[in-house]
Amino acid sequence: MSGEDEEIRAGGETAGDGIRGTARGTAPVPLSVLDLVTVGAGSTASRAVRTAVDIARTAERRGFHRYWVAEHHSMPGVASSSPAVLLAHLAAHTERIRLGSGGVMLPNHAPLVIAEQFGTLEAMAPGRIDLGLGRAPGTDGATAAALRRTERLHEGADEFPAQLAELTRFLDDSFPDGHPYAKIHAVPGPVQATSPGGVQDPHRPPLWLLGSSGFSARLAGSLGLPFAFAHHFSAANTLPALDLYRASFRPSEALAEPYALIGVAALAAEAEQEARRQVMTGALSMVRLRTGRPGLVPSPEEAEAYRFNELERGFVDSWLGNVIHGTPDAVRQGLDDLAKRTGADELMITANAHGGPARLRSYELIADAYGLPA
Repeated sequence: MSGEDEEIRAGGETAGDGIRGTARGTAPVPLSVLDLVTVGAGSTASRAVRTAVDIARTAERRGFHRYWVAEHHSMPGVASSSPAVLLAHLAAHTERIRLGSGGVMLPNHAPLVIAEQFGTLEAMAPGRIDLGLGRAPGTDGATAAALRRTERLHEGADEFPAQLAELTRFLDDSFPDGHPYAKIHAVPGPVQATSPGGVQDPHRPPLWLLGSSGFSARLAGSLGLPFAFAHHFSAANTLPALDLYRASFRPSEALAEPYALIGVAALAAEAEQEARRQVMTGALSMVRLRTGRPGLVPSPEEAEAYRFNELERGFVDSWLGNVIHGTPDAVRQGLDDLAKRTGADELMITANAHGGPARLRSYELIADAYGLPA
């Protein structure tokens, strides 16, 4: 591999371990993007996917480190049920930015299938693919049962460490002799390098563990893996989980020291009032989801007209307390404070709003606030 190839893969930086990023401009840590590929009322999934491409390309142009999509199911307002399919499309429309899952819900899938999917993605975009894994279903219990073809959902979460070990073996082609899967190979994968005449790319997607509590934090630490915490919907657990991850960390081939990113809900607009107007669409969407009424993300006009009852208002106030929103300067200050308070190594920003233009504009404004390259 030439030096030029190495630079292309890393977006102008040294590829290194494929995990750690570089802070750009005046940002305190590397900035990244989490996109739920949301579908707003009056729009379509096709438009949501086109917006996802626009956001990924904007993030790449402005120096964000990575762009992730998350697996969700049976949610009309979220078009990211198939991360691998989306990432293949995004890989064809970008050149440098890291792309990944934030995450794939491993208990919903056979580990061999995920190894094959992400091996294929790695072949499409060498050195740019992240494989983030979660143990939650990414949906309600009935949908999870339909995905897994079982009513015993607790088994999926309880067996997560074993599933993770199996997936790792498939990715590394490292089942020991005598194992039932010793002669089964994930392709594309390392087995191609050992076949006659074979030449295999040395990279494979780095594994990340995702979580919103302590389980994955401890597991990621004990395995020496990078950890991504869902601060955007579990803020009360952020500091305990990060402390547990760092205390549990054991150096590995992947990492010599802990590396943790946190997902952050943040939206910037030129005026504070407009930012509030936009994030209220996400707030109403969350109210409906939490009360068993998932739907498309409502428009700002619908959110403004909605009359929240007392219980809903309490939820909205609590939820908005963890959404950094306002003018670009206010959002920059909020992100700076959060990075300092948590010691996070990376901030992954998700923009909650109805329309693609508002979300795109938010990422541009945040990039401007930190002096990221235009």
